[in-house]
Amino acid sequence: MKVGYEMIQPDEGSSFRVLHEKVIAEKFGWDYHFHPEYEIVCVLNGSGTRHIGNSFSRYENGDLVFIGPNLPHDGFGLNAHGLHEEILIQIREEVFQQSIIKRPEMASIIPLLERVRHGVCFTVPIKEKITRRLKRLVRLPHFERFVELLNILYMMAVSPDYELLTEDLRISPAITKNNIRLQNIFNYVENHFSDEIEIRKVASVANLSVPSFCNYFRKIMNTTFTEFLNQYRIQRACLLLQEEKTIYETCFESGFNNVAYFNKVFKQITKKTPSEFKREKASIDPLKTGAKINT
Repeated sequence: MKVGYEMIQPDEGSSFRVLHEKVIAEKFGWDYHFHPEYEIVCVLNGSGTRHIGNSFSRYENGDLVFIGPNLPHDGFGLNAHGLHEEILIQIREEVFQQSIIKRPEMASIIPLLERVRHGVCFTVPIKEKITRRLKRLVRLPHFERFVELLNILYMMAVSPDYELLTEDLRISPAITKNNIRLQNIFNYVENHFSDEIEIRKVASVANLSVPSFCNYFRKIMNTTFTEFLNQYRIQRACLLLQEEKTIYETCFESGFNNVAYFNKVFKQITKKTPSEFKREKASIDPLKTGAKINT
């Protein structure tokens, strides 16, 4: 799968593009790409991993993210299971420049467009409200879609229910320039995360010496390769724990070879111990707790 610049055309008769996709999540690869369009991504349910700019994080119970122009990201079905359903809206920058932000009524939209250059994740309750609006938007004709998009943008602009995903607005140009090299690294991690990964091997995949690779990865991703690998393994561990794997099984299947170290890293990243994570997930899933379901 080639990673790089994605060509996007607006829908016929519209100034932006709307996609409503349903795919099997297990078919997702690590498709790290960028494009000059703004993009709203709404995952309707389920959990998975989002990788936006230098941020590598997990979402639960669906997701709602607004991504600014040329901010690298991958498909939101990564590390998800079963049917993955999402709505995407992709908007060229000139649409905002020509049709929206020049209007005095749209003054509140301007700060939103600056925020989303970091990548913005919307949280409850605004996430749920906007998700309902987006589900309605995909069924509307073009004129009404545009009006509804303005409503959604205003809701996003005035809501305090959001988190920035990347701290540094200045995403390294090397991310887009060297995306093939990054893709090779990501693919190697995806295929070998459960193995003992030697830094020397990853460096050879990137066609770099070990010192050069370490410097390169930290400069591009704003984190060390070890920290990045631990984050990826813990994301996988969360999925395994939800599949009723024991903590011991999860530790080794996610690439750790020491349970004590696994517990330590898991808590550092998720702010919970593996046991707490399992109990929390079981308590909200009556099918896994054996609780009686009233019908």
